[in-house]
Amino acid sequence: MYTGKITIKETDQSDLPNIMQLWNNGEVMFYVGFPKGLGVTLERLEKWLNWVNQDIFRRHYSIYAEGIGYCGETFYEVDREHDLAVMDIKLLPEAHGHGIAAYALSYSVDRVFRNHLTTKAYVDPHPDNKKAWNLYAKLGFVSKPRPEYLPEGPTYLEVTPDTFKCACSTRSVDSAVI
Repeated sequence: MYTGKITIKETDQSDLPNIMQLWNNGEVMFYVGFPKGLGVTLERLEKWLNWVNQDIFRRHYSIYAEGIGYCGETFYEVDREHDLAVMDIKLLPEAHGHGIAAYALSYSVDRVFRNHLTTKAYVDPHPDNKKAWNLYAKLGFVSKPRPEYLPEGPTYLEVTPDTFKCACSTRSVDSAVI
């Protein structure tokens, strides 16, 4: 278990080279359908950055850990019409197995619920991604029928403030977002 300081910060221009490395890594992107990575460029990421953190209902965070450096990303986007937030987390292979994913995803889920942005959040992991399934179960996500208004997909795991098990309280965090 990782015991150093974790920094979770709202993604800015300085994080883009790291995100490019993450999104172009086939091992990271394998379970989301891009086994060779996305092939994203810095120019494309700059345009994406202008879109991603426009309001409180969509946030992208970059994750850093002392002694490791850049670890990955966590993200949420709230569908206000359906009172539902989609959650995401991706880590570089060297950040796996340290509890960083649980902590970082908890951070995002906690922000959604603490700011009363929605009453439920979901993830839709690949059926074969056992590490992801274990992570989501640990945080209180439960398998439910997939709502019909979402695009088709094989899985749907949901968490509410009542089922959420935050990993945030067990570690110190340095964050640009309070």
